[in-house]
Amino acid sequence: MNRKETISRRLFLGGTLGTGALLTQACAFPIVPRHVLGRGPRHIPPSQKLRIACVGCGGKGESDIEAVAKTEQIAALCDVDWASAAKTFKGFPNVPKYKDFREMLDKEDKNIDAVTVSTPDHMHAPIALTAMAMGKHVFVQKPLTQTVDEARKMRESAHKHRVCTMMGIQGHAGEGIRLIREWIEAGAIGKVREVQYWTNRPIWPQGIDRPEEEVRIPETMAWDLWLGVAPTRPYNPCYAPFKWRGWYDFGGGALADVGCHMMDAAFWSLDLGMPDKIELVDMSEAHKETFPKWTILTYHFPARGKMPPVKALWYDGNKMPPRPESMPKERKMGESGQFIIGDEGIIFAGMYAEGPRILPEQRMLDFMAAKPEKKYERVKSHYVEWIEACKGLRENTGANFDYAGPQTEMVLLGNLAVRAGKTIAWDGKKMKVTNAPEANQYLRKTYRKEFALPKLA
Repeated sequence: MNRKETISRRLFLGGTLGTGALLTQACAFPIVPRHVLGRGPRHIPPSQKLRIACVGCGGKGESDIEAVAKTEQIAALCDVDWASAAKTFKGFPNVPKYKDFREMLDKEDKNIDAVTVSTPDHMHAPIALTAMAMGKHVFVQKPLTQTVDEARKMRESAHKHRVCTMMGIQGHAGEGIRLIREWIEAGAIGKVREVQYWTNRPIWPQGIDRPEEEVRIPETMAWDLWLGVAPTRPYNPCYAPFKWRGWYDFGGGALADVGCHMMDAAFWSLDLGMPDKIELVDMSEAHKETFPKWTILTYHFPARGKMPPVKALWYDGNKMPPRPESMPKERKMGESGQFIIGDEGIIFAGMYAEGPRILPEQRMLDFMAAKPEKKYERVKSHYVEWIEACKGLRENTGANFDYAGPQTEMVLLGNLAVRAGKTIAWDGKKMKVTNAPEANQYLRKTYRKEFALPKLA
């Protein structure tokens, strides 16, 4: 038996979860305060530094590590491409370094309390589920997972192992999203019936086919570990280090890249929950292994209590909704943004809900003159939120997996319509597309056996 086969046998033997372990609905768990769940197996006193292991040290991982290292201890670093991670590695010369996250968790188990995951989407769930099963708190970059099935498993695992969790959507800890919810609740724009999103993403190649030429694997990269749970294929720079987002095996296109950011404000402020239909309005030419160059989708959310049904229109690939007549000519829509459209006005904001404005401008002036109440807690950052929760200084984080799981699931449903090539009807309780059975295959994926997920049972 080789080294990889002996790593963490208590976690990896036994394969993936069966369907019986899945949650039966998107909101199967209530948000339970930390004082009810208990401090968890790895509660850290506020006076001590959190010992953090980081998986993914280049790209977004670099800034994630820089942020948590301001106050906490970096205890281990892991990246499959040591050239990409070189800058981060240089900043922590005495910290143990690994290429295989399984080896790192196995060897450093007693030395770490928490794990950050800043890898391509396809590896989020395997790494985070393994870390949670070992009692580690986790911070996972958006989107939380690559599939709906994984999103539900992540939420269930967080409850089972009583760990503090956070998805990396910095806007959820920002001022903008709080203002938007406060304004909507105060009736600033009336009842909301439509939301519109637009983005210049993808800013990487999509709508392409697999290359045929063979390229030598860089000496600094462990290509098989980069592939991880995904099926094996020859290395090509069209996948790594940056261009993986457009490929079905590794990413989720523009929706997965920025959907969790852009759709966050309306999802939270309007208590949207799950859509019952996702309409494929239009898209560019379909390809076998990559997302299209652009898409236009409409999510249909049913009425919620006294709140009316909502249509959420998604435009990517530089497609854009019509410019509102109430928007001043000098104000630019920008490459990415959102309109939350009410019966009596529109909230215009950026990708991360930053800089919200009410249209028309006079309505903004009149509303602000009344000095609307600030109802929701302001926080320093989503990193600080997570660290404080790990130390028992707050009950939970805003983007914990009870929130991030359903929010990610909602976003990813758009990709089901794209891959099915048609409008889909969604039954969230049964986790099932009801009108296009062929789309259900995209709710989950098959993992290479050496990367099997830990059991939850």
